[in-house]
Amino acid sequence: MPNFDLSRAMIEQHSVDLRQFIDWRQATLTNGLRVVDGYNASGLTLTLLPDRGLDIGLAAYNGRPLTWISQGSPHAADFGGGWLRLFNGGLLVTCGLRHVGPPEKDTQSGQFRDLHGDFSLLRAYNLAVRSGWQGQQYVSEVSGEVAEGALFDQQLHLARTVRMVLGEPAVEVIDVVENRYDTPAPLMVLYHFNFGYPLLQAGVTLHAPVRAVVPRDPVAAAASEEWFRYRCAVPRHQEEVFFHQLCANAQGEAQVVLSSEEFGVALSWDAAAAPYFTQWKNYRKGTYVCGIEPGNCVPEGQNRARRSGRLQQLAPGERRTFRSRLVVLENAAAVAAALGEIDRQRGQGEPVSIVLDDYLAASD
Repeated sequence: MPNFDLSRAMIEQHSVDLRQFIDWRQATLTNGLRVVDGYNASGLTLTLLPDRGLDIGLAAYNGRPLTWISQGSPHAADFGGGWLRLFNGGLLVTCGLRHVGPPEKDTQSGQFRDLHGDFSLLRAYNLAVRSGWQGQQYVSEVSGEVAEGALFDQQLHLARTVRMVLGEPAVEVIDVVENRYDTPAPLMVLYHFNFGYPLLQAGVTLHAPVRAVVPRDPVAAAASEEWFRYRCAVPRHQEEVFFHQLCANAQGEAQVVLSSEEFGVALSWDAAAAPYFTQWKNYRKGTYVCGIEPGNCVPEGQNRARRSGRLQQLAPGERRTFRSRLVVLENAAAVAAALGEIDRQRGQGEPVSIVLDDYLAASD
């Protein structure tokens, strides 16, 4: 936290324009992509990408990078370019809204779906910046809308708000997804939070109130005893993916902490809306980026999710709200406090209801 007074009374004595302390600034890069740069006197800075679903690209705390980015990013959306080629990295890449997982051809309709769906290729519109005092807190937020639909097909609409509070080293993402069509629509949403060096390095640990850990495949199964531990960069390392059943607190929130003893991040979210939690470990040399990924699904595609009963549907006119909050743990005291909350959830929390029986059977 900043070592100076950011109370409303103190600020109003010294400044008539809060942009001195917190703001969002819109610009256009030379490649034509829009960006919205946010900064907070707490030390947190980040860049929103309106032309990539209003996801979050660069992020840092007092100049310390929190995430990994790909060469040349941010990339302009190109539906023929392939998801992996256009992957920006960045703090948040949203997967969905109808498909999360590998490329597949629908077993019922024959429709082809690319890796992790279309959302991160879509442009946000109706961007707005709003800032003001809410009691003793000064809140600054960006909102926008993203439409995912096609004529004679699903018509999904997402309203996103990205919010910061003056003096807090945190960012909150609030999404409301609505089915605007007259037929049910499959709903698969996964929040791909990506972390890189120096936040992520050898010796960092993922702390989570787990009730069960399920490896996705034999590669992960071979490393399952160290699912919580991160290593140094390794040439040609194969990704490891784990699915976790977590315990939620009395308010229905799940939380995990990725940290060393002195620095890290805590991610919390509404476990009722996003009961599944995926851990992606990819410490390959040069592309050293790992993900912690809450969602209403696991990254398996519609076909398998439908067979297993995991595929959720959004009824005509129905809305779902997803909330997640990322907090920077800037010192040992902040890390210790967050780990205390993880211990409480582990001991007192209720297991989140999920279905992973088929993965469990495959790993036996």
